Amino acid sequence: MNELVKSLPSPTLPGLHLPCLDTCRGWLFKWTNYLKGYQRRWFVLSNGLLSYYRTQAEMAHTCRGTIPLATAHIEVGDTCHLVLTSGGRSYHLKATSEGECQRWVSALQQAKANATLLMHHSDDSGDEGPVPQEDRALTQGVLKTLASKLDDLSTCNELIGKHGAALQRSLSELEELRGNCDSTDKVKAVNERATLFRITSNAMINACRDFLDVAESHSKRWQKALQHEREQRHHLEETIEQLAKQHNSLERAWRENPTSYTAVERSQQGDASDENDEAEFFDAMEDSPAFITVTATGSIQSDLTVFPFLIQDTSVANHMQLRRTRRSRIPDKPNYSLNLWSIMKNCIGKDLSKIPMPVNFNEPLSMLQRLSEDLEYSELLDRAARCDSSLEQMCLVAAFSVSSYSTTVHRTAKPFNPLLGETYELDRLEEYGYRSISEQVSHHPPAAAHHVTSQRGWTLWQYITIDSKFRGKYISVMPLGNIHLQFHASGNHYVWSKVTSTVHNIIVGKLWIDQSGDIEIVNNTTKDTCRLKFSPYSYFSREVPRKVTGVVEDREGTAHYILSGTWDDKMESAKIVDSSQGCGGSEGKQKMVYQTLQPKLLWKKYPLPDNAENMHFFSSLALTLNEPEEGVAPTDSRLRPDQRLMEAGLWDEANAQKQRLEERQRVERKRREAQANQALEDGQDVEGYQPLWFEKRIDDTTGESTYIYKGGYWDAKDRQDWSQCAEIF
Repeated sequence: MNELVKSLPSPTLPGLHLPCLDTCRGWLFKWTNYLKGYQRRWFVLSNGLLSYYRTQAEMAHTCRGTIPLATAHIEVGDTCHLVLTSGGRSYHLKATSEGECQRWVSALQQAKANATLLMHHSDDSGDEGPVPQEDRALTQGVLKTLASKLDDLSTCNELIGKHGAALQRSLSELEELRGNCDSTDKVKAVNERATLFRITSNAMINACRDFLDVAESHSKRWQKALQHEREQRHHLEETIEQLAKQHNSLERAWRENPTSYTAVERSQQGDASDENDEAEFFDAMEDSPAFITVTATGSIQSDLTVFPFLIQDTSVANHMQLRRTRRSRIPDKPNYSLNLWSIMKNCIGKDLSKIPMPVNFNEPLSMLQRLSEDLEYSELLDRAARCDSSLEQMCLVAAFSVSSYSTTVHRTAKPFNPLLGETYELDRLEEYGYRSISEQVSHHPPAAAHHVTSQRGWTLWQYITIDSKFRGKYISVMPLGNIHLQFHASGNHYVWSKVTSTVHNIIVGKLWIDQSGDIEIVNNTTKDTCRLKFSPYSYFSREVPRKVTGVVEDREGTAHYILSGTWDDKMESAKIVDSSQGCGGSEGKQKMVYQTLQPKLLWKKYPLPDNAENMHFFSSLALTLNEPEEGVAPTDSRLRPDQRLMEAGLWDEANAQKQRLEERQRVERKRREAQANQALEDGQDVEGYQPLWFEKRIDDTTGESTYIYKGGYWDAKDRQDWSQCAEIF
């Protein structure tokens, strides 16, 4: 028996099991430099890698550094210090206590041993196919374990056979010595049982050997099948990426010249657009299940479902050639010199809307057209209208509110202040399913009302008053008023306001613009909220310039999404999976630390057109806003002469027209004031200026006075009946 026990294999023989890769995480202090010393960082040990972050929330998007432990040297210092040396670089770390330090040292040493063992397994495991190293190491390790177990069983079988044979010999001798019949029967029974035991052991060994053979043969098949699936997936990803590039490129091209493209032509020109590898594109697969059609063999069919934004039905396809061609450029901006200080020195502390300014400070668009330019990324609202979740819808609405500032990053010139009664229409029913009408409803203070209706499930309206101040070095523009957005299907009603825009270096230096402040978006239907923070630019800040962050919360105050990005480039959302109380908040308050999933792209800015720097940095949509169009109201901003002359580069003539229009407006205002005074003297009721297409009401949601579209404009356009419009130009 002792011999049998000594001959059995040890259960702790090397190679019998794979290394266990544990995860450890916590706060440590890391040495940065002599100015800042040790800084608190969040460390995560996983799969043989030690990664560190500034905060736990950074784990979702940014890693500050990673230390591979397989080749690292771990050295324990005094008073809770330890040093990791890897790749010629040393990392000096410090724990808060000796117990914490010992815990980390043990975890690091164990992770280093496991990573080293895994590296050896990976080096020893060869494979004919191009299988990734980690998969090959895992498969070969399992096979080695099975082979080792089979060797152990073989050893056991040999011992059983050896001692079983000895037992049978002993029993045979006993049978010869004893002639008793009962004893003989018992000995025979024992002998038969021993024989059966040996047969069973042999069968077990044979079954294990067959299992190993099957595992080895199927392992090769699995590896080939897995490699084939990887190749197919890679091929599909490349194809989908190319198709997304085509989608984005063709959409931009169609915006500029829609009549040049039909669905058939676009599918034929897809190969040519693939050549532009540097073109930016969106993840168009996120919310467009009909974007592509995948066959059983993995190929992609280029049928009409590839372009849902173009083909709504066959009738739309038949009318595509009838759409007008939108312009893609305007005359280059002339280079005029101007003594800025001679004009601005007397304006400090005043409202710029009351000060006559030459067109040199302007861009050839009115404030009404700038309001309409907020619809540059209306597809965000189209996507939001299809959302079943109000919280996901809130994320897209927040991205839309940020996207309206992306066109301002280089636009330091001011738009034309509209004349009282001036209007602007933007009809994009055929292209994007919406049409917009805005009107200047007040001159002092300047205020505009805007209304947009979309056939794709949403309505937007806003009433904005502009308050601007010149502070010497910069100009602050503060929009006052609320933006309303309602989705037809769900009835969700969102309300938010705009942040402050600041133009810096008015006197000396290069002009640049910044957006700062907070936006609170409220869903008045579900009481969900989103708080966006536009961080002001600071030369000494280490944050990303033009940074925007936000949190989406439900009516109970529970956070569900983290929003991050910049107002001039893109916005992303990350779903929150866990939250905890952090430290370091202002006024003794603790900050919330969120753990999130990988961020998802919500919005990305379109690239500017070629030669945009000579065309006032206008976007593709902005280039079309002042394009002449037949059938618009006689009060439309497109018909304003000073603005039209400025766009053509005739700035002297534009200044003369601007002075004429402003003087005419002053005379008209004095006439209305005289009529009001006369009515007061006669004891009659005085009725102020009444807009033509909007009427003043009390907003049911905010309780504030606002202007709401009362209808009639599009009917008047269909009839071409503009008899109610005043002659303001």
